[in-house]
Amino acid sequence: MADLSIGRAAGPAAGLPDINGRVVGAALLALLGGALWIGTDVSGRQAALYLIGGALGLVLYHALFGFTSAFRVFFSDRRGAGLRAQMIMLALACALFFPALAAGTLFGTPVSGLVAPAGVSVLVGAFLFGIGMQLGGGCASGTLYTVGGGSTRMLVTLFFFIVGSVLGAYHLPWWQAQPSLPPVSLVTAWGWPVALAANLAVFAAVYAGTILLEKRRHGRLIEQPAARTAGLARLLRGPWPLVWGAVALALLNFATLALAGRPWGITAAFALWGSKALAAAGVDVASWPFWQAPAQAKALSGSVLADVTSVMDIGIILGALLAAGLAGKFAPVWRLPLRSLAAAVVGGVLLGYGSRLAYGCNIGAYFSGIASGSLHGWVWIVTALIGNWLGTGLRPLFGLEVERTPRQTGC
Repeated sequence: MADLSIGRAAGPAAGLPDINGRVVGAALLALLGGALWIGTDVSGRQAALYLIGGALGLVLYHALFGFTSAFRVFFSDRRGAGLRAQMIMLALACALFFPALAAGTLFGTPVSGLVAPAGVSVLVGAFLFGIGMQLGGGCASGTLYTVGGGSTRMLVTLFFFIVGSVLGAYHLPWWQAQPSLPPVSLVTAWGWPVALAANLAVFAAVYAGTILLEKRRHGRLIEQPAARTAGLARLLRGPWPLVWGAVALALLNFATLALAGRPWGITAAFALWGSKALAAAGVDVASWPFWQAPAQAKALSGSVLADVTSVMDIGIILGALLAAGLAGKFAPVWRLPLRSLAAAVVGGVLLGYGSRLAYGCNIGAYFSGIASGSLHGWVWIVTALIGNWLGTGLRPLFGLEVERTPRQTGC
């Protein structure tokens, strides 16, 4: 059989692994064939959302845009590049979202934000999710793109993420009965110009604060390793600067708002997939209060391909697979240390359970929640950071690394 890999490029890309042509071909076939299938069976709009999911997966992989690692290295080593990239992403997203949400329409499509109550359920859920991020080794978006990139450990995290999501859906009515504020939209309460100015001020303060703390710890900002690619080769094969990923994620979330009528979310699909599996096994999940709402009942009884979140999640996995093939880095490792496996199990359950209680994850509650002007998005990130701090301290118990910057010495 002929070798389908493409030879190493000359110039800046020299020395990189060969492009894995088989992986790239399979990913492109799945993305384009899937879009054709979804477009025929559901709608062209749904097919476009599937491809946006693919673009999100490619961006997340090429930019290595990890929320979990960004939080961890800041807590452990005061490196703030990841947090600064998140502030750029949020600032651009809010600038795009707030006027559209205030108008109620975008390019002729009615739009609404992901605005949820902020109460005990969010506090507990975000805290558990934060611990789960560090033990599971990723957030919601991170789990999907690393699965697509070939991480076998994250397959375990994803499976138990789904398990935890189903359990959280089953318990959610009890948590919803606990004390809570009503849904609060800062865009509605303050008007979009004031809400935007307030949010931008917070983002700027966090951005500046991370610079101050990083310089205090290291004497300077830690530079990222120089890329071995440039120009078109860097665009196709990565790695991308974090700021590229920040801008691309904000723009793709805005495209999601325009097509779906609401921002990007991830974890609702996990509860749906797990509940459908239980229903196929004979469990009467349709009787659960969580699945009684008309929209939820429709999703449970309908095709997965008709669910926006599901098709975008599948697209993310395939987009990351494409990116891994282009980078020549798709190389699954099947041997997992027992303690690391245990952390993936525990972390996955906490991620799934916490995301249901908190009305979303790092994407639906944090990124899209704040971009929607939802007060619960700010409650989520503050509480999730506490969970991440605790989870970072627990990582060594499971044999997981906590990254430190090597000190420069003359020895």
